[in-house]
Amino acid sequence: MHQFNLFIILGPTASGKTRLAVNLAREFDGEILSADSRQVYRGLDIGSGKDIEEYEEIPYHLIDLVDPGYEYSVFDFQRDFYHAFDVVNKRNKMPILAGGSALYVDSILDGYRMLAVPENTELRKQLARLNQQQLTEHLLRLKPKQHNTTDLKDIKRLIRAIEIAEAEQAAESSLPSLAELNPLIIGIKRPRELTRKLITLRLKHRLDNGMIEEVQSLFDAGVSWQTLEFYGLEYRLIAQYLQKQLAFNDMYQKLNSAIHQFAKKQATWLRRVERKGHKIHWIDGEDDTLESTLKIIKANA
Repeated sequence: MHQFNLFIILGPTASGKTRLAVNLAREFDGEILSADSRQVYRGLDIGSGKDIEEYEEIPYHLIDLVDPGYEYSVFDFQRDFYHAFDVVNKRNKMPILAGGSALYVDSILDGYRMLAVPENTELRKQLARLNQQQLTEHLLRLKPKQHNTTDLKDIKRLIRAIEIAEAEQAAESSLPSLAELNPLIIGIKRPRELTRKLITLRLKHRLDNGMIEEVQSLFDAGVSWQTLEFYGLEYRLIAQYLQKQLAFNDMYQKLNSAIHQFAKKQATWLRRVERKGHKIHWIDGEDDTLESTLKIIKANA
C-alpha cells in the first residue's frame, strides 16, 4: 500500500502526461482530474489537446465545465478541484491530477487561500483620493510579497489588488480549511530535441485533423475573434490566419516556434516548483513510464 492520496503528473507539452495518468488510473482504480486552463471550455477540443479518446473507460473531471466567453479563473479551478477530489475520494477511487497550467497546479501544491471578492464601492471611493504611489504603499502594507508586479503599474489593477487584499485579510479566520493533500509528484522528461520533434509532429497532426475548422466553427457559433485570441497560441494564431492577417505558412511557423518557447517556459516553471520545496520524482519519457512510476511508488511506500 502507498501513503499518497493524490498522484500528480507533470511535464512539458507532448511529454505523455495523459497516457501515464490513464495507465495509473487503471493500476490504482483511479479517476483523472485535468489541470488545463483551456480544457475547461466546451468546444475547445483539438486546440486544447483534450484527446478525450485517450481516457477510454477512465472517468475524468474538470473538462468541458463552461462555455467560451466565461472568465474561468484560478479561484474557479481551485474550488472545482477540491469538489472533484472529494467526489473521487468518497467513491474510494484514486485522484490523479494531470497538468497542466502552471497557476492551476501551483494553486493546489501551494494551497492558495482564495475567495470570491465583489467590488467594494465604499472602499473604491476612499482609494480614489489616493495617487499611484500612495496606492502602492497601501497594497504593500497589506501584502508585502507581490507575485504579480503588474498590479503595481496600473491604477485600476492596484485598486482591485487592494480590494482583494482587504477582503482576504478580513476573511482569513473564516476561510474553510482545504482538504489535506499528500501528493506524489511524477515529472516526465525527454531529450529537448525529441520534445521539439514531438511538438512539431503533433501540431501537423492537429492542423491536418480539424484544428482550423474547430476555430472557424467556434467563431461561427458566436465566439468573437477577440475571445478566441484570449485562449492561447493555437486559437490566437489560427484566428489571425482565418482573418487573413497571416498566410498559412506564416501561421504554422509562428505557431510551431511559439509552442517550442512555451515548452521551455514549462521547464522553467517545473524547476521553480522544485525550488519551492515540492519533490518531483523524474522519469524518462522514453522508458515504460508506468513501470518507472510504480517503482517510485513502491520505493516511497
